[in-house]
Amino acid sequence: MSLRRKLLLVALCTLALPVAGWLYVRQMEELLRSGQAQALTASAGAVARSVVLGGELPTTGQKVWYVQNAPTPITVDGYGDDWAPMTPWSQPLGSRAKLLLAEDDRWLYFYLDVRSTRRTRADSGDANALAADHVVLTLGNDGKQRRYLIASAAPGPVTALPLDPSVDGLPDQLTVQWQEDGSGYRVEARIPRPLQQLGLGVFDAAAGDTQPLAVEERPLLSYSRQLSDELVQLVPSGVRARVLAPQGWLLAQGGHLSSAALAREQPGWFASLIYRSLLANRLDDAALWSEDAPRLELAEVQEAAHGSPASVWRQGEARGSVVLAAAVPIQRNGKVDGVLLLEQSSRAVPLLANRALFGLLLTSFGVLLVAGGILLAFATRLSLRLGRLRDAAERAQLNDGRLEGRFPMTDAEDEIGDLARSFENLLEVVGGYTDYLRTLASKLSHELNTPLAIVKSSLDNLEHALQERHAMPVEAQPYMARARDGVARLGALVRAMSEASRMERSIAAAEPEDVDLVEVVRGCADAYRPLVGARSLRCEVPETPLHLHCAPELIAQALDKLLDNALSFTPEDGWLALSLRPWSDGGADGAEIELANQGPPLPASMQGRLFDSLVSLRDKATPGDAPHLGLGLYVVRLVAERHGGNAEARNLDDGSGVTFTLRLHGMPRARL
Repeated sequence: MSLRRKLLLVALCTLALPVAGWLYVRQMEELLRSGQAQALTASAGAVARSVVLGGELPTTGQKVWYVQNAPTPITVDGYGDDWAPMTPWSQPLGSRAKLLLAEDDRWLYFYLDVRSTRRTRADSGDANALAADHVVLTLGNDGKQRRYLIASAAPGPVTALPLDPSVDGLPDQLTVQWQEDGSGYRVEARIPRPLQQLGLGVFDAAAGDTQPLAVEERPLLSYSRQLSDELVQLVPSGVRARVLAPQGWLLAQGGHLSSAALAREQPGWFASLIYRSLLANRLDDAALWSEDAPRLELAEVQEAAHGSPASVWRQGEARGSVVLAAAVPIQRNGKVDGVLLLEQSSRAVPLLANRALFGLLLTSFGVLLVAGGILLAFATRLSLRLGRLRDAAERAQLNDGRLEGRFPMTDAEDEIGDLARSFENLLEVVGGYTDYLRTLASKLSHELNTPLAIVKSSLDNLEHALQERHAMPVEAQPYMARARDGVARLGALVRAMSEASRMERSIAAAEPEDVDLVEVVRGCADAYRPLVGARSLRCEVPETPLHLHCAPELIAQALDKLLDNALSFTPEDGWLALSLRPWSDGGADGAEIELANQGPPLPASMQGRLFDSLVSLRDKATPGDAPHLGLGLYVVRLVAERHGGNAEARNLDDGSGVTFTLRLHGMPRARL
């Protein structure tokens, strides 16, 4: 990973600032919510006590029949089309029936849906009516009750038969509609108001019911307009209040949620999304709190019905708004007779939280941009400085450790300056050592010439004196021969070092000319054939001329060195291959000469050092031959560099030998 990316990751640590701010804003939002919830709960408790004192709250029991307000006129025909809007709030009757009750200004309507796939039919007046499928209806007013038998042998209108004597205020005869299908039957009727109590019992002969039939009688409970009017006077402005029965049935409601102030500060969709995603806790769905619902089956209502106040935040009807709801029990004589539910729209909390969060996000984003920009600029400058150090070190390495001018950034006062000065000192030492190695051969050859001549002349004089006197012992002759052989070897070394020094000077002073390399390489190959002995030499050159501005004698000397090196490692029955082909690098045209030979592969550790001065492997390949100083391939490298190219060695892909490549661009032309 680059230095800039690392510092960019370090800059991301500033993200801890917005995270900490987000936690603070979230805590602030929770505190605001808690304060509003406590205030609304206290207001709800005061309103609940006022409702009790008003005296309009009906007395409710554990079980009641709730009568809904009919949204549309109801036609008594035994079909449930008119009851469809009220069907979600049907009330169960036993395990096989559901009951719906509704009212208008004059009538009370009931619709009973009984599920029974097997029927036992009889009319209300039949003797066996009580043994067939039937319904018993009980009506009550002021403590008086009267029962009616409803049974039918066929769909259509049915007259309910009274089972009890006549009671004042209760009808003597009821007309009921009876309809049935394969799933069961339905009973629909209307009853004159007022009515305080209603009971129903369903007898199913196929289910094995026994006598007497149990009739479930319950008081009737409905929406109270008087209590609603009283509630409007009690609730604060902008608050909606609902009085519920302990079972959740709506008894009264008043007030409206404030919308004018909310409309003036309507947040955008993005602000609403931010609030819901980052700040708001879990919010209940607004559909569960519908104003038109006759029953609210909510956990908060059930909690208040058991005597404990509860509050909850839910989604508001307006975009970006939230609603706070507080439910408190309405207690009378130590008994919970209802639940008061207050709802208040609040955009203050989301707006404050959104403003704080947006301010925090903008500030954090600005700080992050500034910090990231500063770190990126610093990392870029640091990377550029380190890149200059790297480039200078690589140039010095390619130049055998010699510096060209001053090392960059040595005047800097920071750690990079210290590093640059250390590099400069190191490369000065390496350059001095390299220069010493370069001149070592010429110095040695110069210094060894005189002692070597003295030793050789002394041996000649000693041998001549002993021969004149015929005094050389036989056992001394081998030692004399070894001394002469050692002097000869030393002389060869001195001549080789002198030759290398002269070669460096001749390479630097060579004059270029335009030549056809095809003729140069082909001529060298023809001259090498008598030298390779039994080995095979293959030459591959282009059919067309390949011109290059170069020094042909230097190229021939380089090929001589390569051939001499190849013959040292190629077996007597081996092969050699000399090839020439055009070469282009970076838009500059040139030539590539390659000499491959059969033999052992190059050691991996030596492939990058073969063309250095005083490096040789031939002492391992040809023991007993004249010593080699490792200057031949060094001369090849100098020739390649003089022609703007390079030299390299590598093993063949099949491992059968080694190939040496000489790439040449040509020597620069002299300006007129």
